[in-house]
Amino acid sequence: MTNYTHWFLRARLKTRQLLLLVALAEEGNIHRAAQVLNMTQPAASKLLKDLEDVLGVSLFERLPRGMRPTWYGDTMIRHARAALASLNQAHEELQAAKNGQFGQVNLGSITAPGLALLPPTVAAVKQAHPNLQITIQIEPSNVLIEKLNRGSLDILVGRLSPEHDKAALRYEMLAEEPICAVARPGHPLLTAIKPTLEDVFKYGWIVPPAGSMLRHRFDLMIQELGLEQPSNSVETSAMLFISKMMQQSDMVSVMAVDVARYYANHGLMSILPVAMPCEMEPFGFITRRDRLLSPAAEVVLRALKSSAMTVYGKAFSVDALPGA
Repeated sequence: MTNYTHWFLRARLKTRQLLLLVALAEEGNIHRAAQVLNMTQPAASKLLKDLEDVLGVSLFERLPRGMRPTWYGDTMIRHARAALASLNQAHEELQAAKNGQFGQVNLGSITAPGLALLPPTVAAVKQAHPNLQITIQIEPSNVLIEKLNRGSLDILVGRLSPEHDKAALRYEMLAEEPICAVARPGHPLLTAIKPTLEDVFKYGWIVPPAGSMLRHRFDLMIQELGLEQPSNSVETSAMLFISKMMQQSDMVSVMAVDVARYYANHGLMSILPVAMPCEMEPFGFITRRDRLLSPAAEVVLRALKSSAMTVYGKAFSVDALPGA
């Protein structure tokens, strides 16, 4: 028997102890955590003490008004979340098999491939496997990677930043993400003769939130060109607001070309004929190295790679197409 099996046997680790760790991390209070798990506070305290005794470390600091994880606690909480997510996935797959379904896949993406790549991919998968359940989350890469690490996503299409633990993640580069400036249809700059970026800066800007990758690149571009930071600006990532705001003003915005084309095709905005020296890092497929994909997730990943050949002209090794 392996060492980890010996450890589990000695600890007599209970699923309720894993649930308690996560509940304590989220509630910060053992009374509320016990309520969440429908147990008494003494029972919750004993479960935690038993686990700490076996591990030989304190998992939480006892504070006057709650509890805070120690470094050891943070480690156990992270693995408890992963273990519970894996158990939930196992249950979902078993239920899907019993109900004649194929399974469930949780897919995340940043906005541009969410518009260009995911719709044809999901359409192909659903045509071949109508009962395969797919959930889609469109978020920034940092949010998606956190969810992937927690086990609530199977696959994501996004980008890696220097702060991410690349050793734990499998990354396959997919495409660059060109950036453009956009404005309302009929904007004065659309009829100007060879407008420059300096011309664009005479109008108000709708910019991404501070801390986002696109905002970082936008600010760097301004510095490198020796331009002044726009004083007339609105900060948001809400596309519905951006499109409506531009309809009612001459403000301009900056976004990925794939996103801009989608809204331009629907007559909601126009791409300005101005070069934007604002390069984004490439994005790609990201999965966890330490987790095997379910058969359903493998089908979706193959479909993503197949669609990428058409959308981005990117060739991947595709073992089998959905339904093949």
